[in-house]
Amino acid sequence: MRTRSWAAIIMVGVMVSSGGSAVPSAKAVPGSGPEGDGAVPPIYSNRAYPARERAVDLVSRMTLEEKAAQMVSSQSAALPRLGIAAYGWWNEAAHGVAREGTLHNANPPILTNTTSYPVDLSLGATWNPDLVYREATLISDEAREVVRDNRLDLNFYSPTINLARDPRWGRNDEAFSEDPLLTAALAAQFVNGMEGKDRAGRLLPQGGGYLKTSTTLKHYAANNSEFDRITGSANMDDRTLREYYTAQFREVIRRSSPASIMTSYNRVNGVPTSASGYLMDELARQTFGFGGFFTSDCDSIREIQHGHHWQPPGEPEPLDHIERHAWANAAGEDLNCQQGYHDQWSYANTIPEAVARGIDTPNGRYTEEHVDAALVRLLTTRIQLGEFDPAENVPWVTAARSRVAPGTWTNSDANGAVTQTADRLALAREVGAESIVLLKNEATRPVATDAAGNRHGGRNALLPLRVPASGAYRVAVIGHYANPPSMYLGGYSSIQASAGQANEVNGYAGVRAAIRAINPGAVVDHLPGVTPGTLAEVDPASVAAAASYDAVIVYAGTDDRHSREDVDRRTLALPGAQASLISQVAARNPNTVVYLETAGQVDVADFEAAVPALLWSSYNGQRKGEALADVLLGKRNPSGRLPFTWYRDVGQLPPIDDYGIRGDGSRPGRTYMYFDGEVSYPFGHGLGYTGFAYSRPSVDRSRVDANGSVRVSVDVTNTGSVAGSEVVQLYVGTPTAPAARQRPDKRLNGFQKISLRPKQTKRVRFTVDVPDLAFFDDQLGRYVVDRGAYLIQVGRSSADTGPRQQVRVLVGGSLRPELSVITATAPTLLPRNAVVSPRVTIAMSDDTRYGYRAEGASTPLPAGTIVRYRSNRPGVVSVDPAGVIRTGVPGVATITATVSYRGVSRSTEFSLGVR
Repeated sequence: MRTRSWAAIIMVGVMVSSGGSAVPSAKAVPGSGPEGDGAVPPIYSNRAYPARERAVDLVSRMTLEEKAAQMVSSQSAALPRLGIAAYGWWNEAAHGVAREGTLHNANPPILTNTTSYPVDLSLGATWNPDLVYREATLISDEAREVVRDNRLDLNFYSPTINLARDPRWGRNDEAFSEDPLLTAALAAQFVNGMEGKDRAGRLLPQGGGYLKTSTTLKHYAANNSEFDRITGSANMDDRTLREYYTAQFREVIRRSSPASIMTSYNRVNGVPTSASGYLMDELARQTFGFGGFFTSDCDSIREIQHGHHWQPPGEPEPLDHIERHAWANAAGEDLNCQQGYHDQWSYANTIPEAVARGIDTPNGRYTEEHVDAALVRLLTTRIQLGEFDPAENVPWVTAARSRVAPGTWTNSDANGAVTQTADRLALAREVGAESIVLLKNEATRPVATDAAGNRHGGRNALLPLRVPASGAYRVAVIGHYANPPSMYLGGYSSIQASAGQANEVNGYAGVRAAIRAINPGAVVDHLPGVTPGTLAEVDPASVAAAASYDAVIVYAGTDDRHSREDVDRRTLALPGAQASLISQVAARNPNTVVYLETAGQVDVADFEAAVPALLWSSYNGQRKGEALADVLLGKRNPSGRLPFTWYRDVGQLPPIDDYGIRGDGSRPGRTYMYFDGEVSYPFGHGLGYTGFAYSRPSVDRSRVDANGSVRVSVDVTNTGSVAGSEVVQLYVGTPTAPAARQRPDKRLNGFQKISLRPKQTKRVRFTVDVPDLAFFDDQLGRYVVDRGAYLIQVGRSSADTGPRQQVRVLVGGSLRPELSVITATAPTLLPRNAVVSPRVTIAMSDDTRYGYRAEGASTPLPAGTIVRYRSNRPGVVSVDPAGVIRTGVPGVATITATVSYRGVSRSTEFSLGVR
């Protein structure tokens, strides 16, 4: 009865086509017949069929118990009769391929001697999506070389795209930025490079139509505090959730169609994310257009019961171990990552009982249909990766085997670090150098007066260091992190055994080699600076010796003792006595450079004024020493820009578990958008060894409709004597908006990284689409565009607010919603002569939704909407002139649903198996 009433609701207008298809009409019957050894090969092994249809056929051949066993992460069970190998879904490649899930019922082993690049926060500081794409491309090359048989275990739980909204968060080094737009621009290219796509998100032709790897965006959503990440609730209004905590997920989905998303441990507004149909189905799928699979964090489904003790509204008691899995799967959780904080229960041993019990969930009574839909999504990805096709027909496999002979790579030091190739190490160095942010670079004071009365030093900025080609020159590199017993590479790093360590270059080694390459007679010493290991006390001998050097580089930092997964920072102070060391050394030697390699911003108030040059990066990869030397000596003109607001101290911040972004009279706001206090350095800040001048930005119109766009241009000139790269940043604000609306000071709307020769000028152009400036209205449940004056600002950072950097534009009218995302679902497996009633949802550009919303909840489509269906195999599934979809002979078919509204059409597909 529910299905019939639903069909009546959506059929505002129906036009039908039952056109043919170039794909052969196979006669194999899903769920019966020989498994590939008969005269007619099964559809799932036939490359002429689309991956989703092959997955439907494969699912149809499994028992319920076999299906459930495929939906766990480590490992999905082998099913020899269907040619399915055991498969590890849980693998890691955050900044280099680092773990592979090769063990059953255990966490994935860490890989040995794979290339380790700078972490995400360093990538964020590059503001360079193309560079991120290049790095991810090399990571995925290496991934194909080291995974089993070059074709298994190819789903990677990367990248992390949670926003760095609080510097105390223990995993800030895994984030790209505090800003959704910057994060999405970079993360989308990480996904594209990893998955074998071009920069527009299309599969590369050299991949032969296959994915190279599959990626997983994590952690969805609002998982930004470690101390309570397992049991806490991130509470906020829908505006904050959409405009900030999920905005980057939405944009990466639009730009790169990632294979999967990981739900987080926490609750959002009281509901565990791994059981949230609102987050997974309504937002991600129906509104954002996500078409991949969801995986739980490990073991976030368990935590529904054990950590959250969650009792859904209307339920008589908290969910038990069977119900938690049914609720998660019904809400959209396709894959159960069942390790970490594990108990013995997983999808594999609870789904059959959950189906038998017919558990009621907000997404309907739990049935095998939920299982089928999830497993089709999972197996579609594995088929797209080429696992079920001959290796010689999968270009990513043959390419990997041409570089590293099949079967020769071992996860031990015996591999000789063969995959740490020269080009990969060179890129690690390049990314490291481009990520370094020059925070400060001032003229130095004289060091001393020689016998002739000449004072050493001068008025030039301290950096780049000017190393004489010959003669006496002495440099001290001071600090534990400059020359540690082993380099810290950040979380989710591979193991560097002896062969990998031979390819590492720490800070001291990199600086020493670079200086002595210029001046072989130069002296470059390492001094400990603080107590080795503990960092607890300043070493007086290091401080005393500092005065005798021409320049001193103090290398300070943090590591996993101070913040990591499960550990937040309580303070922004440099650990131990490092701040005191910097102050004491700077007092002895005015030519002091400070390099901070940290999890994020630190408190610099005690020493910032005393040092002329200050640089920052996050954990900078296994060639970090070369990268630092390239910047210090001017081989690379620094072009890094801060991807976060550098607060002065923690007293400026609300509690870390306060997920509000907008401030009010009782609490400060977060990020450059809403924080109004004094900062050490603004979002987007960064210096170089040359100067840049900007013309006043110009616009092609001073008035624009809410549905229109504005073209902005600005001339940028390199005013210095050396080539350099500049990040041109465009921000938009609404300075005249009433305070009650709580609008941000400004929002990043675009950026471009350009390179200019000395005295060269380039015109930089942006297009500001006014609908992108909309704000979500909680009361209306949709996005709206404010009318009035907008301030467009173009400059070098979020703090460039001079009159010449700004132009005003008046916006009028109202946002006109357009068709944006179409979703259509139906049972995966059906008998012959069954009528199919698809559940169709349309989302508009203002986030209003119509049609199917959730089980038992539907909204009529807008008047004038036309829905068309087309079958690619009318014999298997037909569409009659009245729009009725009916199953026919056994096989598989795909239905294309096209929705048209006000001149805009969008399509989606779903595949069916007929038994």
